[in-house]
Amino acid sequence: MGETTHFGERTVALDDKQGLVNDVFHRVADRYDLMNDLMSGGVHRVWKDAMVARLAPPKQGGMPYRVLDMAGGTGDIAERIVNASVGYAEVTVSDINTDMLRVGAERSQKWRFPSQVKFVEANAEELPFEDESFDAYTIAFGIRNVPRIPLALKEAHRVLKRGGRFLCLEFSQVDTPVLSEVYKAFSDRVIPPIGRAVTGDAQPYQYLVESIRKFPTPEHFSKLIADAGFKRVTHTPFTGNIAALHAAWKL
Repeated sequence: MGETTHFGERTVALDDKQGLVNDVFHRVADRYDLMNDLMSGGVHRVWKDAMVARLAPPKQGGMPYRVLDMAGGTGDIAERIVNASVGYAEVTVSDINTDMLRVGAERSQKWRFPSQVKFVEANAEELPFEDESFDAYTIAFGIRNVPRIPLALKEAHRVLKRGGRFLCLEFSQVDTPVLSEVYKAFSDRVIPPIGRAVTGDAQPYQYLVESIRKFPTPEHFSKLIADAGFKRVTHTPFTGNIAALHAAWKL
């Protein structure tokens, strides 16, 4: 099989993972944000608002404030960033999945500042952007689906300007014993059936649950971020460490 990695609980060839992940998101794209609401009780919105608040995009300045929102297909982070900047920020939403981008592009036509957002199909491991072309790089709940996470982090570092901000919101490992058991039971017994009821398919959500458990600890992921060249790496736990916001700078 050659070099391998995980796809949920399965061991697969490293080169096969991206195609398997793509299939998952092709199947759930049209109901993706609805499922996020159902799975988190809407709390994911609070986490995303906190991420954009940490970014604090400027509302004015000399040069445009350029943000790359990676794996941001449906555009919910991009819309928050542009609104927070009152239309000053320019956000490039990049995703490898065409259906996720389609959903975001369709929704963007109804946003307050649609002209400030563009959608670009791209692989996080090999971005089609020039060196030092963005002021900030954001990614929410997408990095764990990348087959070669260190490559994606190095690409994030490459495309950021000196002084650029890296922000990654991702599920983490619950650190409270009682909450951990409740969360595990909810993930195993509730999320896949909800996925089946809403999208007609439980398998993608079984994968998403398993992918969360395979993701590195905050400490390990922080080291990967630092290894990619970033400085001042921090992580902030949310809601009993169900999720964590990882932040760093290119200095």
